[in-house]
Amino acid sequence: MGLSGGSSRHGGGKRPERRASRAADPHNAVIDAPATADAIDSYSAALAYLHNRINLEKEAQSGATRSAYRLDRMRALCKALGDPQEAVRSVHIAGTKGKGSTCEMTAAALEGCGYTVGIYTSPHVSDIRERIRVNRRMISEATFIQLTRDVGRAAESLASAPATAPATGPASPDAPASPSVVTFFEMMTAMAFLHFAQDAVDVAVIEVGLGGLLDCTNIITPEVAAVTTIGFDHMAILGDTLEEIALQKAGIFKPGVPALTINQEPGVIAAMEGYAQKVAAPFFVVGRDIDFAHRAEYPVAPRATAPADRGTGPIIRVSVSSERNNFEHFAVPLKGEHQALNCGLALAILDKLTERGFSCPPDKVARGLERVSLPGRFELVCASPRIILDGAHNPESMRALMKAMSANMSYDSLTVVFGIASDKDIPGSLRPLAQAADKVIFTRATGNARAARPGELARTFHEISGKHAMTCPDLADAMELAVRGTNREDVICVTGSFYLLGEAKAWLAAKLAKKK
Repeated sequence: MGLSGGSSRHGGGKRPERRASRAADPHNAVIDAPATADAIDSYSAALAYLHNRINLEKEAQSGATRSAYRLDRMRALCKALGDPQEAVRSVHIAGTKGKGSTCEMTAAALEGCGYTVGIYTSPHVSDIRERIRVNRRMISEATFIQLTRDVGRAAESLASAPATAPATGPASPDAPASPSVVTFFEMMTAMAFLHFAQDAVDVAVIEVGLGGLLDCTNIITPEVAAVTTIGFDHMAILGDTLEEIALQKAGIFKPGVPALTINQEPGVIAAMEGYAQKVAAPFFVVGRDIDFAHRAEYPVAPRATAPADRGTGPIIRVSVSSERNNFEHFAVPLKGEHQALNCGLALAILDKLTERGFSCPPDKVARGLERVSLPGRFELVCASPRIILDGAHNPESMRALMKAMSANMSYDSLTVVFGIASDKDIPGSLRPLAQAADKVIFTRATGNARAARPGELARTFHEISGKHAMTCPDLADAMELAVRGTNREDVICVTGSFYLLGEAKAWLAAKLAKKK
């Protein structure tokens, strides 16, 4: 069986004797982390320095973890850098599902309008530099090295300052804390702010890492703040109800700044609207306060005459209109009917930006949307066998993915390679998987303490569905097993964790290199 390529795409103390993680960037050399920022002399050394810091993306989450999310460290870090976040106009986007897609569509549309656009997202799939881009291009390794040095020096200057008394009780956004605990994600966020300021971008699109209120990106005052679909995720940190989670997400709303969301659960809307009123942010719901419609256009040709990759499915078109703009029948650039809501929210963001001096002509917005490419979101990375990567890691995303698979791909059998963090809603994510997949192989990302054990996933899967699944200790073994059992008319889907997707891309690259 051949392998042919398809298209491709958290806050400081140091931990002595710890080495850089190969899993975070598969091509890294594993080296000792430099003791100081001044000792960073290569790209690998910069990565080792960063990965030597506390990384909440990989830490198992619990109620105790909540105290790690606070804004005092981030404010102090950015102040030491000259507050670069205040030099750039920005858009701030939070949500449980779809925030990455909404960021990409917003950024691409603004670029299409002629703006120089910075975009900061997380996590990455293959290369850490995916997180910080300008006009969709990753920053260079040389720039990454210099940013790590600059932000590292600032973090070290905070660590050498007199420590304040530790906070007790529930953490508030600006509760006192030792400045020495600047985390990986805080470092990366500060690097993005600094780069966008140095590059003098016209606007930066900033994705929230986790939640909103306590997320370290929440020191900006954006031009527009938006929240995508709310679901159950990170409950140990954000709360046990959708309303509690919605309040955390709405924490990015600022006085006088337009606050947007999409139509969803009434309790979620009520919670966000109440928070917006509390902080005096004008609040708008796309589909309620802003005219929004979407429809599907199905191809005339039957499934049997689909192109070589046997892709099928509708073209989704959306319309958003206001007194200022008429974005009519725009094609949604990403697969899946659920992307209509994300695209509608992106267009509503552009509409509000025009109120604040931006020029967003519909024809240029449409051309910008055509350029959207999002790694790890229904991404076809290999045509033979067909392999799809998608970072669905909660029940809502998994339902949307399985629906998109059946709507957009023609196949005889669907094999799903699945690994997910142990603190996610695992039963909720497995139910749609059990309904749609013909074969399931459970595995886990390498070097990630949050990753659920494959055997435990298989047991839960059997308990909720009565079906049996296969397990593999790592991604490479899982992919080999999946490929051996797949023919030309089948599809393999790797999903559940962005770290898993990165490993899948590295595995595929190694396979293709060996074949050549």
